[in-house]
Amino acid sequence: MKVCVFGAGAIGGHVAARLAKGGADVSVVARGANLAAIEARGLTVHAPDGTLHCRPRASADPASLGPQDAVVVTTKAPALPSVAAAIAPLLGPETPVAFVMNGIPWWYNDATARDGQTLPALDPGDALRQAIGIPRTIGGVVYSACEVTEPGVVEVETSDGRVIFGEVDGRISPRAQALSAAIAAGGLPSPVVPDIRQAVWQKLLGNLVSGPLCILTRSCMQDTLLSPETRETAIRMAEEVTAIAAAEGWPIPGDAPAARIARSARLRHKPSILQDLEAGRMMEVEAMLRAPLRIAREAGVAVPTLALMVALATRAAIAAGLYTPTEDAA
Repeated sequence: MKVCVFGAGAIGGHVAARLAKGGADVSVVARGANLAAIEARGLTVHAPDGTLHCRPRASADPASLGPQDAVVVTTKAPALPSVAAAIAPLLGPETPVAFVMNGIPWWYNDATARDGQTLPALDPGDALRQAIGIPRTIGGVVYSACEVTEPGVVEVETSDGRVIFGEVDGRISPRAQALSAAIAAGGLPSPVVPDIRQAVWQKLLGNLVSGPLCILTRSCMQDTLLSPETRETAIRMAEEVTAIAAAEGWPIPGDAPAARIARSARLRHKPSILQDLEAGRMMEVEAMLRAPLRIAREAGVAVPTLALMVALATRAAIAAGLYTPTEDAA
């Protein structure tokens, strides 16, 4: 299977290495120092189950890589317009594109009661809809606590990683199963589910709590949750996320919010949005923090604690020059 990973950062690097280990013909779209390192030395991933090393074809220009059997987009949300502008050479007549990302995805309303209602803040100018379209799109959610420690090198911190795939319309399709099997063959579990939006909200439960709090404290969750006051705030935030998901018809399974926060208090990993702030990269404020609150407002769900924490985190991102606000965030 010929697969291109578009965006070879921490998540993209990990996924590419798993695909290569499983026997896929892998290429990556990368740039800058990371591209130079992969071209010179290959891609190295240090994971709990061992070190993976591969030498994928790598380029900043998708045209040099040619049409693929599948594309996995692992860029951060602010980079999606550039993906839309550059992805065409990778697409054959039937090439699916899996978006493995955090936050509310640009395709979220399609094949639902809101079908036809686009999300301009997540897909400006309908660039993705026009360049890729819903028929090609596969939804994805990733769990992989990892970080680029130097160009071409990724450190994976936990052993419970997985990539979840799901079709926008809920089908269990052969194309999603083929991509899942290619990643799972490299040692990273990759289930295909009929309810990818539920998986989106389950991941958002962590992102919407840890993101704002860790941005404000500039600390990992373990340090952020040292005080009882901060823990209580985190529990209220988790309860509010759970309420939004339930109102959307995607109740989050598993433990109660208090138990989830107790587990988070053991994590020394910094959320990706805090890594972006510290590295001076554009932050996923819109998809990860603000879009879920818009959905809450539309559903009539009161989220006072989330609203305050997201507003403060948004101001921090604006002050750092790492988020360009939409009109209602200015």
